[in-house]
Amino acid sequence: MSTREEIQEERKKMRHLRWIVDLTVQLLYQEDVSVPEMLKLVEATKRHVLTLFPDKEFQFELIYRPRFNRIIQERLQSN
Repeated sequence: MSTREEIQEERKKMRHLRWIVDLTVQLLYQEDVSVPEMLKLVEATKRHVLTLFPDKEFQFELIYRPRFNRIIQERLQSN
């Protein structure tokens, strides 16, 4: 694969990452989602992200886990 192709593939994976994270955020904010379902959703998102970027678990835990946890906390406090 040439450098140009590698860059294009990386951009494609990053767009997909943003899409899956945005979708997860939207689903977490839905009122009809229970806490166990929210936790399962976060874990499913993590598994999906790690299929795109297998060596980036630390980054997921550093960047996305706190974001998802804040949303879950907000939802718990609003109920």
